[in-house]
Amino acid sequence: MKSTLSIPRRVSRKIDVGGVAVGGDAPISVQSMTNTDTTDVESTVAQVERLQRVGADIVRISVPDMNAAEAFGEIRKRVAVPLVADIHFDHKIALRVAELGVDCLRINPGNIGREERVREVVASARDHGIPIRIGVNAGSLEKDLQKKYREPTPEAMVESALRHIDYLDRLDFQEFKVSLKASDVFMTVSAYRLLAEQIEQPLHLGITEAGGLRSGSVKSSIGLGLLLSEGIGDTIRVSLAADPVEEIRVGFDILKSLHLRSKGVNLIACPSCSRQNFDVISTVNALEERLEDIIEPIDVAVIGCVVNGPGEAKEVQVAVTGGEPNLIYLNGIPDHKAENEELVDLLERQIREQLG
Repeated sequence: MKSTLSIPRRVSRKIDVGGVAVGGDAPISVQSMTNTDTTDVESTVAQVERLQRVGADIVRISVPDMNAAEAFGEIRKRVAVPLVADIHFDHKIALRVAELGVDCLRINPGNIGREERVREVVASARDHGIPIRIGVNAGSLEKDLQKKYREPTPEAMVESALRHIDYLDRLDFQEFKVSLKASDVFMTVSAYRLLAEQIEQPLHLGITEAGGLRSGSVKSSIGLGLLLSEGIGDTIRVSLAADPVEEIRVGFDILKSLHLRSKGVNLIACPSCSRQNFDVISTVNALEERLEDIIEPIDVAVIGCVVNGPGEAKEVQVAVTGGEPNLIYLNGIPDHKAENEELVDLLERQIREQLG
């Protein structure tokens, strides 16, 4: 039986990122970041398009210098998904990409420089109707905060964020979101909890530098899962030392597991045991590979025997339970039988037919 649990969301202000609503009652958006050389326009465009195909709502691109800023302008012309420019050190880069059509500016308050530079960026963002993301990172806190706290702490991260939120408040600019990222799960979670009680703006969640595909997915799932289960978080990025496409897939899997977002195939599969009547693992692997282009929500169950299979099958659109032969269910009702050698082909066909 499917859970009817609904997680109450923290009430936050809604902002617009290139047509994607973030905060308020909007769905939690999933982001990733390109890892190509931004000045290589062709490669970057190709990667952005790959991310969009697997469901990315927003894509961030690093813009380290003016050459990259000009390349960003070309990229912006060629892709449809909203783009965030990642700016460090030189506020003039932010001013340039604002002219070139960026959808959101991400600045790090620890390295963007003096308050007057922030003022210039805010003025440009206001003129162009662009929101800002204040990105606080435990590894790049301001020098005075490093001295005050001696080491990164949740309190230091929140103080950094509030300092720059105060800049924006004094400039009467409220179209921003905030991130507080550390590589340590508990530090990150504590920082977000503290800040969530003090501001109304949307929060962008992430565990920075989480690790490789397996370890980073686990760390991100724990950290983001804790916060999301408390209703904290309006947009997420799973930071992995892996293909950015995997960040989107893991992000949606986290949201699906908490019933916060449905996109793509929700594959329910048993871990397999000696009772299985077909090779569950190879079947699941083949289906995941074949169905990775699907972004419409659909629940599919692949269960190797009749112990839990019929119960799971009644709750999904397409299912198979192991038997002699195996039994295919459609919308919870037994429909037809299938031999092992035809199982993957049949399941793929039934899933695509269900989606129309």
